[in-house]
Amino acid sequence: MTEVYIGLGSNLENPATKIQQARLFIAKQAEMTETRFSSLYSSPPMGPKDQPDYVNAVMSIQTGLTAIELLTALQQIENNFGRDRDTIRWGARTLDLDILLYGEQQIDLPYLKVPHIGLPERAFVLYPLQEIVNGNLWVPGMGYIDDLVVQCPLAGLEKLS
Repeated sequence: MTEVYIGLGSNLENPATKIQQARLFIAKQAEMTETRFSSLYSSPPMGPKDQPDYVNAVMSIQTGLTAIELLTALQQIENNFGRDRDTIRWGARTLDLDILLYGEQQIDLPYLKVPHIGLPERAFVLYPLQEIVNGNLWVPGMGYIDDLVVQCPLAGLEKLS
């Protein structure tokens, strides 16, 4: 089994509820067992500013799935929640699920980069991730989570619950 951290985000159709529904949906999947879940956070959109704020969280799971199998499963869950992949990059979405960390592996494929390439600059990922890790987690190729958080301004991030 591999410990995996997944970023969850939504800014459409009652995003806080979508995040909680996605959490339950993920935890019910075969080969995915929830171990921890962060508080919910609100943050301004990263892309176009003419969209609602995002609600984000981070979930830790144990899985026997390979990284590619997990990516496929998470994309199917996004589709089940009405994700439209033909929208503007970083545009509004019903659900976004990102593999942030997959054990201690570094993966560099055209369609999957782990650790997630934007992790060090994204407060909406770093702060909830730091909240649920055990100790000062090493992020392969990037550094320790506590150091990454210190270097990343909140940029409008607010803890909701």
